[in-house]
Parts: sequence; structure tokens; C-alpha cells
Amino acid sequence: MTEKSRKEVCGSLSAAGLRFGVVVSRFNSFITERLLAGAREALERCGATDAQIEELRVPGAFELGIAAKKLAAAKRPDAVICIGCVIRGDTAHYDYVCSEAARGIQLAQMDTGVPMIFCVLTCDTLEQAIDRAGAKSGNKGFDAGLAAVEMATLSKKLSAGGAGASPSRGGGSRKRPGRGR
Repeated sequence: MTEKSRKEVCGSLSAAGLRFGVVVSRFNSFITERLLAGAREALERCGATDAQIEELRVPGAFELGIAAKKLAAAKRPDAVICIGCVIRGDTAHYDYVCSEAARGIQLAQMDTGVPMIFCVLTCDTLEQAIDRAGAKSGNKGFDAGLAAVEMATLSKKLSAGGAGASPSRGGGSRKRPGRGR
């Protein structure tokens, strides 16, 4: 297949007319609040207003999946961002919570058809979590916000049977809003 004949359907980074859910774990809130701020910043840079964003709080990462599923079923947002942070401790509890949080979010996504963005940091140390919540490694919440907009617009294109989809040809890149940092 030549580059000229290849068609690629992509989401865009325009939040116009979209609705978003954000489910945030209170556990390790000093990290999850930074991730939430990053996600909101990305959504706003893509054009979302406060009225387009609904936030829910849950106790921990384990509860993200059920809350995201119920939010998606009741409110029908175009995408849901699931924010949590699990830091390894001395027991196997970390492994169970990480794996089941991922599974719960994936099941919620598959059951509802609503894109669920996995923004659950699974870190060995507090320093790693801090780095991923706005320090050395950028803010993974910001990345999740961009992914939510892109997946919401892609999902709408696919649900419309490709109607209105404007396939790009070749390896065209999408311009991402800058962070201004």
C-alpha cells in the first residue's frame, strides 16, 4: 500500500460540543489533584468549558471503574478520564489494586462504549509519582486530557459511520496545544 492510497481517520483536539467525565481517586490526593489540574488544563486548551466537565470523587483507584461505568451510563459523556495513584508498599496489595483498577476501567469502557482514559499512576516511589504529576516527566493528567478529546472525537466519527470523518493521507501530524511551561 502506498502512502498516497493509505487513509487514516484520526480524532481531533477540539472539545467543542463534547462532554467529559473525570473520576478522581482521593487516595494519594496530593498527586491526584495535580493530575486533575493537568487534565482540566488540557481540556480547557482544547476549548472545553467548566459546564462540559463533570467530576466525581471516589475513595481509591480500585473504585474508579464502577464510578466511571455508572457515570458513562447515566450522563453519556463523550469520554471519561480516570485519575488515580498507587504507590508500591511492602505488601502485594499494590499488585492487586493496580491490576484490578486497570481491569475495572477496561471493563467499564467495553461495557459502555465510552472511551475511558487510564490516568492511574502505578509507581514504585513517591518521587516517581511527583515526577509524573508535573515535575520532571511532565503532567500525565495533561496527556490524559488530550487523549480524552482525541478519543471522544474519534469515537464520534466512528459512531457516525465515518460521516464527517476527514481522513488524512500519509503520516500527517496533529498539532497539540502547548503547555506554556
